[in-house]
Amino acid sequence: MATTRKTSSLTSIKSAVKEQKAATEAAQTGVAVVAAEETPKHVKKVDKFGRAYATGKRKNAIARVWIKPGKGKITVNGRAVETYFARPVLQMIVNQPFAVADRNGQFDVDVLVNGGGLSGQAGAVKHGISKALTYFEPELRAPLKVAKFLRRDARIVERKKYGRAKARKRFQFSKR
Repeated sequence: MATTRKTSSLTSIKSAVKEQKAATEAAQTGVAVVAAEETPKHVKKVDKFGRAYATGKRKNAIARVWIKPGKGKITVNGRAVETYFARPVLQMIVNQPFAVADRNGQFDVDVLVNGGGLSGQAGAVKHGISKALTYFEPELRAPLKVAKFLRRDARIVERKKYGRAKARKRFQFSKR
């Protein structure tokens, strides 16, 4: 059941991207657009080693991600992704950007991640991989943006207030 839900969400994202492409092609063929009004074109950003770098964030976790063409090997803090993120759900989260972009097994990923817990770190790695993919192949920006992988999830833990047991929980009320 989980696999059908996963494939259905991927197909809906891919169909939305196709609709967006069709709309932009229709707009380009129908009307000549002035160059000053166009959105800025994104360019490929790679270093001297042919790697794209990006920083991903989620909760208190920060991931520094480098991607380069390869066989699909992902290392997190010097360990394999299957070792570092032992739960299959976390591995799936890390691999989502490649599934949406149809680039499974085409890039080697090197990640340094710190802060937060494993779930936040997996989200940070996903965010960093998505951004690095857009730097390496700017045409992948559309499907990743439709899937909302380029947006930083800003939800963080609320701080504890004084006079409270936790952030919102109160101490037990005593009438007498």
